[in-house]
Amino acid sequence: MQVTYWLEHAWLDPVVEPGVVVEVGDDGRISAVRTGAETPPPGAEVLRGFTVPGLANAHSHAFHRALRSTVQVGSGTFWTWRETMYQVASRLTPDSYHALARAVYAEMALAGITAVGEFHYLHHAPDGTPYDDPNAMGEALIAAAAEAGIRITLLDTAYLSSGFGAAPDRHQLRFSDGTAEAWAERCSALKERAHARIGAAVHSVRAVPARELGTVAQWAEARRAPLHVHLSEQTAENEACLDAYGMTPTRLLAEHGVLGARTTGVHNTHLTDGDIALIGAAGTGTCMCPTTERDLADGIGPALALQRAGSPLSLGSDSHAVIDLLEEARAMELDERLRTRLRGHWTVAALLRAATADGHAALGWAEAGRIEAGAPADLATIALDSVRTAGAVPRLAAETVVFAATASDVRHVVVGGRAVVRDGVHTLIPDVASALSTAIAALR
Repeated sequence: MQVTYWLEHAWLDPVVEPGVVVEVGDDGRISAVRTGAETPPPGAEVLRGFTVPGLANAHSHAFHRALRSTVQVGSGTFWTWRETMYQVASRLTPDSYHALARAVYAEMALAGITAVGEFHYLHHAPDGTPYDDPNAMGEALIAAAAEAGIRITLLDTAYLSSGFGAAPDRHQLRFSDGTAEAWAERCSALKERAHARIGAAVHSVRAVPARELGTVAQWAEARRAPLHVHLSEQTAENEACLDAYGMTPTRLLAEHGVLGARTTGVHNTHLTDGDIALIGAAGTGTCMCPTTERDLADGIGPALALQRAGSPLSLGSDSHAVIDLLEEARAMELDERLRTRLRGHWTVAALLRAATADGHAALGWAEAGRIEAGAPADLATIALDSVRTAGAVPRLAAETVVFAATASDVRHVVVGGRAVVRDGVHTLIPDVASALSTAIAALR
């Protein structure tokens, strides 16, 4: 079904344009973009506010959404937080995970997110026994994304060890396929579809022994699929890797063929100068997750140094302490300001690019994340008349949105030409809050 949208203001990278007409073809892709339209053409759907390409959430663990608030009690570290996470993970079934992920992905849609990278490692029953369909949990996530109206890259994750070759502990049995070859056999049965692509992930160097890394990298290379990895999130991981292999996690990944232009390191927090040079030279991306990194007290990663070295930046909401890609974008800049005591490290265009085009590229949707002919018609419109954005100078709409707006200011979301959010209401799941409440209550 062909449709025409009139955008009151739109970000046509790198500028803000008033009065933009976007025509969408039967295939859900943009067929034409015209500027200078002061009024909506007859029959056009009107999107008032500031429209950007749909946002890409490049790193998600959907089930972590059930941890919100409970993990804010008391004090501790990443490692104490992990114990609470394991308890929630142990209660999930394919049906309950589908219900939770459907609600979480709908929450993402309300926040302007049109594509998610799901870093998925809950593969089996809690005791490690495969389900009748060995990919039942992954299929539940793919179906959930479809029902929430967004795209997904399922980053099927190899997780084989409790730490540098040790057997999985009782919490991790459901994560493990035993060997990388068994992992590859299982996830090779996953099929892509219109809204879903399949990628790979190495959970971390502690969870995948060095001898198994090449198998995962080769699987992704053979399919030209994205490959993601949690990298140097914790100093304890770095120290243990040095003890086990005599080198940093980044060096270990480089020596086993994991780094490359289709690879994204998630967090990349505690890196040496040599690590940064290796990542940049390989063109390996960096996914920053500032709201999670600060929530877990992980630290501030060297995002600016990584980008200068040649690492494209993307953004993720990771543990879903909040789901707000605008907050992730501004947090990357503001965290760097705190670290350096200087302002203005990225242009607002660069921050929006990390949340859109570069995020989509990291997820294997290189054609998405821009408002131009041939791109998927994925759009997010943010209000310019809320209490946070009122008074904005139209030509500075991008600055207003990135530095002041929140997910609550998203008014309309279009995916493949179809309205998924209209006037702040999800068109497929009208009561997302109730869906979240019900799904989370079932896990307690």
